[in-house]
This record gives sequence, C-alpha cells and structure tokens, in this order.
Amino acid sequence: MKIEKQEYCIKGLKYTIRSAEESDAAALAKLRVLMDGETENMDREAGEGLLSEDDFKQLIKGDSEGENNLFLIALVNDSPIGFSRCEGSTLKRLAHKVIFGVCVQKKYWGHQIGKNLLSRSISWADTNGIKKVELCVLESNRRGIILYMDQGFKVEGVLRNDKLLSDGKYYDTIIMGRLSSLK
Repeated sequence: MKIEKQEYCIKGLKYTIRSAEESDAAALAKLRVLMDGETENMDREAGEGLLSEDDFKQLIKGDSEGENNLFLIALVNDSPIGFSRCEGSTLKRLAHKVIFGVCVQKKYWGHQIGKNLLSRSISWADTNGIKKVELCVLESNRRGIILYMDQGFKVEGVLRNDKLLSDGKYYDTIIMGRLSSLK
C-alpha cells in the first residue's frame, strides 16, 4: 500500500517521508549495509543477510501492491537516510496485524525520523483496519523502548538471552504490541 508524502523540519533538518518506490532500491541496498554496521540494535551484523537491489525492488513492489504491507522511506535531499516496513499476512487468522521494523542512519538520530516513520505507520494501520502492530526491540535499546511506549505499545513478552552481541553477552528481546484505538 502507499501513503502521501509528508515534509518535516525537526531541529533544523528537512526531510521527507513517503512510500518507497522501485527506483529507491539501489540506494536502499547500500543504506541497509551501512546501518547494519552502525548499531547492534539490528538483527544483523555488518555484511550479513544482504539484500540486493533486485531484492529491494521485489519487496517494494509487493508492499506497494499488498493491502496490509507498507514500506516507507525517509529522505534528506532526495537521499534515503532511513526506512520502515509493516509486513502483514494473507492468512486469515493473522491478517488483522502487521509486524513493524524501522532503521535510521545514526547520524540522523535525534530528529524524530524514527518517531515519524512509526507515527505514519500507526496512522496507516489504524485507518486501514489493522487491529494490531507488533515489533521486537533489544532490551538495551532504551530510546526505542521509550518511543514505542509513548506511542501506545505495551510489553507482551520477553525472549531471554535472544541475541549475542559483540561484548560476548546475551541480551533479551522484548516483544511489544499496540492495539488499534479505532473500533
């Protein structure tokens, strides 16, 4: 599915959030590699689970055509600096919910880009009959957890010792969910 683009100016940074287009695929593939190496909040380490330009084209095409999928991109000067996805299911028992994921290039943290990607996704979900948005967040990602709680997410479970990070320690993954406020 697609949404209308929206412009933002937060703390002096002008950026746009819009639906991803197939022409964004090459830049998204490069951006994802860069972001995987910037933080341990992602599931992957740098160089793991690479997605090619063609992989991104397929994701974007499927998400644009799907009723319960949404692929958003944040851009500064027409260059991608972050993105988010809501991935739904075609199975009837799961079609009422989507799984949300987001990533923003580290040098752009603090400009509410992740918050705005999340807000646009929640708004889209609420107006399109999605009853629940789920996500997973690493226990050490305090900023993310606070953001999600501020947006109405609640802790639904904990996967103990779920991720092994570079410090050699295991960390929990927190499962969070938000139920639609619309009836």
